[in-house]
Amino acid sequence: MNELTILKTAAKASVDDGAADLIALSNQLHANPEIAWQEHQAVDWVSDVLAANGFEVTKPYLGFETAFFAELGTGSRRVGFMAEYDALPGLGHACGHNIIAASSVGAALALAPLADELDLTIRVYGTPAEEGGGGKIELLDAGAFHDLDFAMMVHPAAVDIAEAEPFAVAHQHIEYSGISAHAAAYPDEGVNANDAFVVAQVAIGLLRQQLPTDTRVHGIQTVGGFAPNAIPEKTEGRWYTRANSLTELERLDERVTACFEAGALASGTSLKITQESKPYAEFRTYQLALDAYKKNAIALGRVFADPMTAGRMNRASTDMGNVSQVVPAIHPYIGVDSLPYTNHQKEFADACIGPQAERALLDAGVLMAWTTIDLFGTTEMKEEL
Repeated sequence: MNELTILKTAAKASVDDGAADLIALSNQLHANPEIAWQEHQAVDWVSDVLAANGFEVTKPYLGFETAFFAELGTGSRRVGFMAEYDALPGLGHACGHNIIAASSVGAALALAPLADELDLTIRVYGTPAEEGGGGKIELLDAGAFHDLDFAMMVHPAAVDIAEAEPFAVAHQHIEYSGISAHAAAYPDEGVNANDAFVVAQVAIGLLRQQLPTDTRVHGIQTVGGFAPNAIPEKTEGRWYTRANSLTELERLDERVTACFEAGALASGTSLKITQESKPYAEFRTYQLALDAYKKNAIALGRVFADPMTAGRMNRASTDMGNVSQVVPAIHPYIGVDSLPYTNHQKEFADACIGPQAERALLDAGVLMAWTTIDLFGTTEMKEEL
């Protein structure tokens, strides 16, 4: 048995030994979903497990109440695992962030006894508000991540997919302001803010014919008025635009913004567009690490989906893309065997607990540990980094 095999065997044994606690953490998060920037219980539950196992925990982190930083070891090589734990409004953990958090903890705990031998400093980052809030971008701008040699996380999906190829995305809050009036007696005295949204959405619908096939424009109207006999004086919505890169996204945003401006012009309302977060970037994959992950996943018995299936979920946007622009990183997906249900469906939330989810989170912890061992356990890969 060679040295890497010995290290990997030890790492897997650590995950297996801690399986009950990792599953309990995942289940606890799943049963108590908290949305972006409101993860006040989750930040404690996840960081407390690390603190109980010898990690030095900083919380709050860089001024963010629901973020944390945990560190163990003094090695010259710094590896960071991302623990996401925010849920979706109205859908709970329908993106499986409970599994992400638990598996990142599992990987860190598996590597902790090996830190000195691998010359590692092991870090876990509690990263709030991935679902539209851009938590990692805020942390990145505040100074997090920059000195890492490698960063990774594993995201649940219906099936296993090795490489993330997410869209860059912008998140916008749209608000039209008009004048209320009695809809029957004095309609001519009103300025209808709902009409503005109708015009804008028709314009966007027509624009789609001229957009590249690899872009996305979608959103919801969250306020449409308050009474049918009152001209709506205020309407609001949340809108996302997605493209293959930040550069392409900027051009797309200009065209979509023009549609919203058309709504204001046609209806006589005023328009306010607010960015809900900084744009999420496309992903820059560290191929050496991804190759190691794929090899390890196959050895562990995971089976990657066919390209047609894989080419869907791996397009989902993530603020991990921004981290990958400054740090070598990967973001593979691990399956919970939920088809025909997929991420952001209530049935997928149901699939993120139970036997298949438990296997996914434990395998993800092992695979992140094994990939780290491959990267830092041999001279050749250390030099590549």
